[in-house]
Amino acid sequence: MSTIAGATVLVTGANRGIGRALVEEALKRGAQHVYAGTRRPFAPSDERVTPLALDVTDATQIREAAEKVGSLDILINNAGIGLADELVDRAVLEQHLAVNLLGTHDMTQAFLPALTRSRGAVVNMASLAAWAAVPASAGYSISKAAVFSLSQSWRALLAGQGVSVHTVLPGPVDTAMTQSFDIPKASAQATARNILDGVEKGEEDIFPDPLSQSLADSWRSGAIKALERQYAAAYMPETHTS
Repeated sequence: MSTIAGATVLVTGANRGIGRALVEEALKRGAQHVYAGTRRPFAPSDERVTPLALDVTDATQIREAAEKVGSLDILINNAGIGLADELVDRAVLEQHLAVNLLGTHDMTQAFLPALTRSRGAVVNMASLAAWAAVPASAGYSISKAAVFSLSQSWRALLAGQGVSVHTVLPGPVDTAMTQSFDIPKASAQATARNILDGVEKGEEDIFPDPLSQSLADSWRSGAIKALERQYAAAYMPETHTS
């Protein structure tokens, strides 16, 4: 379980939507320091916030951010893209994977030494689209399914280092990414509150809005979650080292 009060938190994609709401919510909960990673400069209104020029597809910026941050308790991999995509153009799929999957991977790898020292937490933003693909956003759905699997793997691989891994599975949230969808949406602020509630409660899979919460109990007590735990229990690090 991770406590936000007194913690150092890094949020990627922090300039708008859920990312910005996460920064604000972390401050409300007494975070000591919040690093706000964004592709575009912005001026924070709270002295506890430090902006970071951070494109999660840029290896140099990731390395420089890791050097600047130093110590870290909670990494929130929120940065992502969602483009209309019916799998006609491979380049669009590659773009989704580069940001949503590989950006999450590369950020976690870069900050893992700091998180290991603090016995901290990684929070990865997946989506209900990881479970049920949205055909008009196929590339997004594929990338989020990969993020979900990545998080399951890291949960087992990092447990021995004391680093917890949380997967966020939101339904539609009222952000710029969903503005063209005429469907019920949760607010970014409520979603951020529920995400950090889940982190503080130690929930492996976080369901932060009404639609996702309607699926939470069946997932947590279901056969697939049980199989994940079975595979994790069978993983023995000493058998996977040279």
